[in-house]
Amino acid sequence: MEKKKLIPAFGCRNGRAVIMDAEQKHNDYGEDLVTLCRHYSDHGADALLICDLAETDEDHDRTIGLLREIVRAVDVPVIAGGYVKRLEDVKKYLYAGISATFLVASIDEHVDLLKEASSRFGSEKIYVYLPDRSYLKKLEEYAQLGASTAILDVLMDDGDLSRFPESPLPVLAVCEQSDLGTIASFLKVTAISGVVVPGPERLEGECMAWKQELKNRGIPVESFESSVAWQDFKLNADGLIPVVVQDYQTQEVLMLAYMNEEAFEQTLAAGKMTYFSRSRQTLWLKGETSGHYQFVKSLSIDCDKDTLLAKVKQIGAACHTGARSCFFTTLAEKQYREVNPLKVFEEVFAVICDRREHPKEGSYTNYLFEKGTDKILKKLGEEATEIVIAAKNPNPEDIKYEMADFLYHMMVLMADKGLTWEEITQELANR
Repeated sequence: MEKKKLIPAFGCRNGRAVIMDAEQKHNDYGEDLVTLCRHYSDHGADALLICDLAETDEDHDRTIGLLREIVRAVDVPVIAGGYVKRLEDVKKYLYAGISATFLVASIDEHVDLLKEASSRFGSEKIYVYLPDRSYLKKLEEYAQLGASTAILDVLMDDGDLSRFPESPLPVLAVCEQSDLGTIASFLKVTAISGVVVPGPERLEGECMAWKQELKNRGIPVESFESSVAWQDFKLNADGLIPVVVQDYQTQEVLMLAYMNEEAFEQTLAAGKMTYFSRSRQTLWLKGETSGHYQFVKSLSIDCDKDTLLAKVKQIGAACHTGARSCFFTTLAEKQYREVNPLKVFEEVFAVICDRREHPKEGSYTNYLFEKGTDKILKKLGEEATEIVIAAKNPNPEDIKYEMADFLYHMMVLMADKGLTWEEITQELANR
């Protein structure tokens, strides 16, 4: 059964979060939009919707910059739109890294753009926003023009849900009255694939708690459910199971802790790692005191079913000492060559950045920095050409060497422009 989505929504004006109430008044919430979006993403939102309320091109460009920051900060899809005058504005939204943008059905120019935008960028990236139910009768037309999803702004007192029509498109319903009963009644409608709820006042950031209540009402939502029952785990003599905790991006091992059944169930329900303290003989929510929460990305069990592996998003330090990982004391070590691609890139890039901050006489890297951006770009162009030449030669060693040379010069440019590998890989992931 298709899982129903819970999507917090924000307006954005002059770089600030704006809350739109039931009377359609726009109230400046005065909060940092990036921080709000990160909070909702961490606490169980399935996606985020940003309505660009810009009135000028300058404010619109500021919103585009914020969208780039939001996409880098969150782990869920971002939908955005609202300020579109031409196809170039659609491109700006999508190139900011969002998963989809919406065009407004009540604006003729937007409807005219639907087919061209979906043809150029893919229909899955183009949504249509319906200001009220009267536009539902045109859904077939919007689908033929290339829209993949409809966002319907629904006033809760304007009709009987039992008369909600079948739809050729998935419908996300914008709920103004976001009490749990109303949300549940909408999500029970087959055509409605999710609800958009103005935040942050409505959900208070704890989407996972709402999802648990919706599950109790028989509504399928995206949440953590174990494929293996606790009764099938092989526990130690104390009735506990060890949990190895790993950073979901870097794969760094952060810590080892233990769970009992209650801790396991609370972890699944809240999406935050909860353990059983053997010394205190009580549950402890990681980060409850320090703020260093661990948000669950995945839970796995080993072949003997006696150890769990948790991949998490770690906020702050995992260790009580303040270290990122508890495993910072080396007992014995033999030197080895690191071949993990991400590690190699990060280590070489760290050396390049260090050269920039602490110049070393005779360093070729410092020579490039001293000559400036134009010299770096010239070298990149030369290396790109050498890759093309090497690719025409039968010896694969040549192209390997030239690619490595190109990547080095590319990292010099990254350092020169203040970019990081995390930003680059995030951009690739977004595509």
